[in-house]
Amino acid sequence: MNTPTKLSAVLFDVDGTLVDSNDAHARAWVEAFAELGVDVDYGHVRRCIGMGGDKLMPEVSRVREDTPKGKAIAERRREIFKDKYLPRLKPFPGAREVAAALAGRGLTLVAASSAKKAELKPLLEVAGVTEFFAGATSSDDAEESKPDPDIVEAALKRAGVQPEHAILIGDTPYDIEAAARAGVRAIAFRCGGWSDPDLKGATAIYEGPADLLAHLAESPLA
Repeated sequence: MNTPTKLSAVLFDVDGTLVDSNDAHARAWVEAFAELGVDVDYGHVRRCIGMGGDKLMPEVSRVREDTPKGKAIAERRREIFKDKYLPRLKPFPGAREVAAALAGRGLTLVAASSAKKAELKPLLEVAGVTEFFAGATSSDDAEESKPDPDIVEAALKRAGVQPEHAILIGDTPYDIEAAARAGVRAIAFRCGGWSDPDLKGATAIYEGPADLLAHLAESPLA
């Protein structure tokens, strides 16, 4: 009989998982592209939220992030998001409470986000979870962004645990894929806008933080 693996750490995606920000990110991208003369489809952009910007840009346009135009679009996107959308963002119900509950069980919480470092701190503040997190990893800490596993691997290192002792909580197929490629189990939330077939591969799926909190005793985190 196999002995259950002890869970030591929970790696959290933030956008769309703890903070209701996916639509805001998509709008900021569309506006930034438009200002630089590039027309992109909002629906296409929205389905790419959760990838790093380096992967999103060539997916929705012919512009690469490492070109002068790409850099200008990415910078303008950051400005629009910070100035126009960030002040309006709200946490999902139960975000702070579920983080507090997991930290109270002795689990190490680490953010594993595709956001830039400069955006991640205020997003964690919006979620009201900063005090419960032992660390945070962003796209600045990884050579490749999601769905590559680099950010998850960086979060594991920050948590000081092996993959089998961690679970990632996210809201996009890119979170699930990144976790799988890092050898980490994943829990998915629907609150980021994705349906269950999109989240195939997750160990369990919940509506969002409040739903997980309500079913914590019978969840993979129990």
